Amino acid sequence: MRITPILAVIFSGLMLTACETVEGAGQDISAAGSALSEESRDVQSDL
Repeated sequence: MRITPILAVIFSGLMLTACETVEGAGQDISAAGSALSEESRDVQSDL
C-alpha cells in the first residue's frame, strides 16, 4: 500500500508540469496572433 501515495505524488507533479506547458503554449499562440493582427492592420492601412 505504500506505492499508492508515491504514485499520487508523481502523478500530481506530472499534471502540474503539463499545466505549465499548456499555459506557456497558450501565451505563445496568443502573442503570435496579436503580432499577426497588428501586421494585417499595418498592411490594410497601407492599401
